[in-house]
Amino acid sequence: MLRIDKLVKQYKTGDIALKGVSLEIPKGQVLALIGPSGAGKSTVIRCVNRLVEPTEGKIWLNDLELVSLSSAALRRARRRMGMIFQEYALVERLSVMENVLSGRLGYVGFWRSFFRKYPQNDINEAYRLLERVELDHMADKRADELSGGQRQRIGICRALIQNPDLLLVDEPTASLDPKTSRQIMRLICDLCQERQLAAIINIHDVHLAQMFAKRIVGLQEGKIVYDGPPDSLTPDVLTQIYGEEDWEATIEEVEDEEEIEIAMETAGASS
Repeated sequence: MLRIDKLVKQYKTGDIALKGVSLEIPKGQVLALIGPSGAGKSTVIRCVNRLVEPTEGKIWLNDLELVSLSSAALRRARRRMGMIFQEYALVERLSVMENVLSGRLGYVGFWRSFFRKYPQNDINEAYRLLERVELDHMADKRADELSGGQRQRIGICRALIQNPDLLLVDEPTASLDPKTSRQIMRLICDLCQERQLAAIINIHDVHLAQMFAKRIVGLQEGKIVYDGPPDSLTPDVLTQIYGEEDWEATIEEVEDEEEIEIAMETAGASS
């Protein structure tokens, strides 16, 4: 479980990015964090893994309080937090397998990682993960030979090989086409369910958030203005989060797409 209590982030400029954000995310739950640019979505994720230092508040991952950790203890804690990036953050010249195994760098010694001498158990797990995302046949390809969707799947494998308790996902579909975006969101949600991982997904696409996340949190100017299920994300709530727009049309489109998804899954199951 991840628990965030009264989280505040104020920058040296005086700008306040987060204003007392509190959340609890149990195991197996995927939370989609939505809101306009500048609302504080990325800051929440970066405060959790302390790429950004909180100004006030507490953050617990299970029984471990993260804000007060020393540098050495924080490095150990980050093993328990898998990060999936918008721009993939792969090493282009390395193979798919080597990029996945880089998720084990926090566990192996310096010289083993330098010479890429990973334990056989880690290699076996990397193959299992690649098979799960249907990319085991590309294990020896260089990362720069892959499509965007394939790169994101490798990023997911790299995060999962850490054997984390939490996934932090920053705009995983921003650079992908609509079909691939759905596939990536479905994959992340399925894997979180299979492994009972808590996850925060920072996402701009309200359609995808409503289609795949069981819980949505809306931020506006550093405050939570909505926390609930996707089907309660009414036009009034979306206006509160984003401002005036024809949100009725947006909600109808999502409902139509969900009906198509269900029909396709039913057809696939019966064939």
